[in-house]
Amino acid sequence: MNPYATYQSNSVTTALPQDLTLMLYEGLIKFAMMAKRNIEQGNIQEKNMYIQKAQAIITELQLTLNKSISLSTDLNNLYDYMQGRLIDANIKNDVTAIDEVIGFAEEFRETWKEAMKLARQR
Repeated sequence: MNPYATYQSNSVTTALPQDLTLMLYEGLIKFAMMAKRNIEQGNIQEKNMYIQKAQAIITELQLTLNKSISLSTDLNNLYDYMQGRLIDANIKNDVTAIDEVIGFAEEFRETWKEAMKLARQR
């Protein structure tokens, strides 16, 4: 295993749950942006692979929702919507759908960062 892969593996296995959520949002943004780039370049196989990775991250985010909190239902509905937009992007090579997913993911990431910051101040 190369040193970068070892570092990356260690950073995930030793991260706190709140840090893992942040990593998921960052990964979602990264893979959605890569899917968009591949749509623009006409690389259909790569586009599909990156959309599938983005979808897997959204699924993981859905699985980690605390169902006892009422906000979870709203978040789950937004994640379902994002999944649908990724399907649209994959079927129709729709860059607008990808941009929409990226926008949601960036908002979620920034909100999560702010929540982490506020939690640390307590």
